[in-house]
Amino acid sequence: MVVESIVLAIFIFSFGGAVLILVRKAPILSTLPQNGSTGFKNHKFISGIENKIKKTFSLFSDKIILHKFLSWFRCQIIKIETQVDKALHGIRKKANNKKK
Repeated sequence: MVVESIVLAIFIFSFGGAVLILVRKAPILSTLPQNGSTGFKNHKFISGIENKIKKTFSLFSDKIILHKFLSWFRCQIIKIETQVDKALHGIRKKANNKKK
C-alpha cells in the first residue's frame, strides 16, 4: 500500500511537471512557422548536399546497385560454369580414349 502511494505520487508530480513545461512553452511553440521551413534551405551549399543525398538514396530505393551486383554475379557464375563444362568434356574425352 505504501509503495503504491509512493509510485502514484511520483506519477502525479511527473505528469504535473510535463503539463507545466508544455503550458510554459506553448506560446513559443505557436510562434514557430507552420509549414516547417526555417529559411535554411536557401543556401546553395545545403541544397547541393540535399540533392546528392537524394541521388544516393534513389540508387538504393530503385535497387540499381543490387541489380548491377546480381548481374555481375550471374556473369561470374556463367563463366565458372563454362570452365567446369570444358573440364568435364576433357575428362570424358580422355576416359573414352582410355576405353578404346
